[in-house]
Amino acid sequence: MMSATGGHHRIKENGGWRILTPRHAPQPTLEGHLTFALKNEGLDLVILKRLFIAAGPGSIEAIVRSKPTGSYTRRIWFLYEWLTSLTLDLEHATRGSYVPVVDPHQQYAIDGVNVTRHRVKNNLPGTPDFCPMVFRTDTLNEFAAMELTTRARAAIAAVPKAILARTAAFLLMKDSKSSYAIEGENPPQDRIQRWGRAIGEAGRNPTDFDELLRLQEIVIGDTRFVHIGLRVEGGFVGEHDRVTRMPLPEHIGARPEDLLTLVEGMFAFEVGPAEQLDAVIAAAILAFGFVYIHPFEDGNGRIHRYLIHHILTKRGFNPPELVFPVSAAILDRIEDYRGVLEDYSRRMLPCITWTPTENGNVRVQNDTGDFYRFFDATPHAEFLYSCVQRTIEKDLPEEADFLERYDRFCTGLATIVDMPNQTMDLLFRFLRQNGGRFSKRAREKEFSRLDTAEAEKIEVLYEQCFN
Repeated sequence: MMSATGGHHRIKENGGWRILTPRHAPQPTLEGHLTFALKNEGLDLVILKRLFIAAGPGSIEAIVRSKPTGSYTRRIWFLYEWLTSLTLDLEHATRGSYVPVVDPHQQYAIDGVNVTRHRVKNNLPGTPDFCPMVFRTDTLNEFAAMELTTRARAAIAAVPKAILARTAAFLLMKDSKSSYAIEGENPPQDRIQRWGRAIGEAGRNPTDFDELLRLQEIVIGDTRFVHIGLRVEGGFVGEHDRVTRMPLPEHIGARPEDLLTLVEGMFAFEVGPAEQLDAVIAAAILAFGFVYIHPFEDGNGRIHRYLIHHILTKRGFNPPELVFPVSAAILDRIEDYRGVLEDYSRRMLPCITWTPTENGNVRVQNDTGDFYRFFDATPHAEFLYSCVQRTIEKDLPEEADFLERYDRFCTGLATIVDMPNQTMDLLFRFLRQNGGRFSKRAREKEFSRLDTAEAEKIEVLYEQCFN
């Protein structure tokens, strides 16, 4: 939320703005406005870095020399050197209590380490190569208070092991199929199963270049016409003009020359800060960071959703051997999902200068790396939490309940008529499609050998099991 001061003596919030009173007004100086921003708005690392570069080292040195023990001054000093990789012409701080760089009441942070030069605690949830930020909102606080991990374990506690194993297998394939459907693809069943097996192994292998390449090859299948590995050209999501073939981007990925440091920054995030953050928030940061960076020619979307499973499983958020079908939840809320992705891309696009290439691609002309390493992941975390909640409260118990009812139906059916499992399943599907009743076609063709009494008993059984 942005902050400003007004003429009223009561704080108001409206349209994403917090209007403070005249007594909150900052001094009309660089120091005054920086202090006001840190105190009221938290850290926007993209803005801060651009401001520091424009202001130059002399301006920041003057601020520190004027108030060498000030807590906000020392935070500004640290952030300048951390963001720009430049060392100011200043002696180490010798006084002042250690203060956190990130206000943990405003934004999610890690435990951090003390930095003696500035006498601050660096609790930033990342490195200068990759450090998206997440604000503490009422929505995220409510999700955290739900203790969804405990709920998931409670939901499966009473489920028989055989049913649970089948539930897990179904949800795994459901997630794999949904992930392809989100991309508008309907691949052969063997590719869906292969990707499902990869999702089932999420959390076991550390994310590094070899692992990403392995995942990309599984996702693509036939790699003869796709470059495997980091892009060597520009990358965008969108369409082409039908006549001129001019790119019409909805999102532009990071420049090829920035990919290596950005992806390495993601690796560093996973093995460090991600271990200390809330698991869902860490998953949102890593997964959405990956899809914005768009490091590959193809396969980015499915690997992006795989990374959600990877972090949740690695952190023990979901029960062992059980995958939350997050992609299925996303597919059911596809417009909300696109809205979350497109909202940031829409705001970022005007800041990117690009030209079309001869082969219909884009070539970025300006420095855009910070847009991918320092984005605000708050809406992404809120969206992901809502999807995880839905899988725990709806998908998981509903599938387990369905399988228990189905088993009950099959057991009862065996007392009425003897038939192979395959025929039994076909009969069930006919009934399910027709509201629990035999259709005229089913009675006259596939199940014409059933007599009237048997058909009526089966319909009653279905009603008892699936009412």
